[in-house]
Amino acid sequence: MANQDLTSAGGDATPRGPQQNALIDILLRGGGLVAVILLLALVLVIIKPNLGNLNVLSTLLRSMVPIAIVAIGLTLVIVAGEIDLSFGAVYGFALNALAVMWVVGGLSIFIAIPLAIAIGAAVGLINGLLVTVVKIPAFIVTLGSYSFVQGLTLWVSKTQTFDAAYPPAGKSINTFEYDFFIGLTQRVGTVQFSLAVLWMLAIAVIVAILLHRTLFGFRLMAIGGNPAAAQLARLPVRKYKILAFVLCSALAATAAVLQFSYAHNSQPNAGLEMTFPVFAAVIIGGASLSGGKGTILGTLLGALLLSVLTLGLSVLSPGPHVQQMFLGAITIGAVALDLWLTKLRKARAG
Repeated sequence: MANQDLTSAGGDATPRGPQQNALIDILLRGGGLVAVILLLALVLVIIKPNLGNLNVLSTLLRSMVPIAIVAIGLTLVIVAGEIDLSFGAVYGFALNALAVMWVVGGLSIFIAIPLAIAIGAAVGLINGLLVTVVKIPAFIVTLGSYSFVQGLTLWVSKTQTFDAAYPPAGKSINTFEYDFFIGLTQRVGTVQFSLAVLWMLAIAVIVAILLHRTLFGFRLMAIGGNPAAAQLARLPVRKYKILAFVLCSALAATAAVLQFSYAHNSQPNAGLEMTFPVFAAVIIGGASLSGGKGTILGTLLGALLLSVLTLGLSVLSPGPHVQQMFLGAITIGAVALDLWLTKLRKARAG
């Protein structure tokens, strides 16, 4: 047909369908990201030869863990055609709630961890219900919940920091529970490789299978890509969008648990600086703000690119303002690239 791409092999023209076009787009985007990451790494090693070792690589991978896990959750919401601005506040609330329950309240860590993740999931459930049932735009709902949840964090923590290694006066931490919790992200080997990286990869694999190899993921893509058609096909749009919000917030809380395990301490303003890096990782990774498109591998590569850039800027020391400028410029550039690729796909389809 005239509106299909044609490829030739041995002189025969064969049609290339939308799935093949999407795969080509993904490979081009992913390959481009890998090339940029390798080029940046090469430049950094040339400038600072002492960066070319496994210890730096280990640190680099560990630093991307919180952003990557939260970005994986946000990918699901964006694929569903919605937006979530509350993940940073949910991250901070879960982290501080865990600290208060365990370090101050004396609750067993084996109960406090599931409760902290459940608290995050509950925020996502409320967001999802307000968006799908009450029909309030997701931008307004999650912006409001961001402020509300951050207020809860300040109230629960009383704006104090808590350190698991140094509990408040009169409080004590069970040694076995402390060792177990710190062991979740302990550093092993001569290169001090953090187990948090393994948790990140495990979560990425599970969510990737969920998104790309199950009926849930197929329907979520369909709902985000064409909501009207999804309604006509009688897909459970409301249920799937609610699940996307719940998973996003639950993963933000999971990232908070792992970060507390690694750093041993909480901060009342934790997570508030995550909004731009997380969105940048998702958009750089190829997810479309119009919905229906995104990959977990792309999101991981986006988070890795940001970590390499952060390392490079810290090594070159141009000042914190330059890092903010780079982040903003990269985010805008990623959105512009997404718009161009969308127009290109439409032109090929037409």
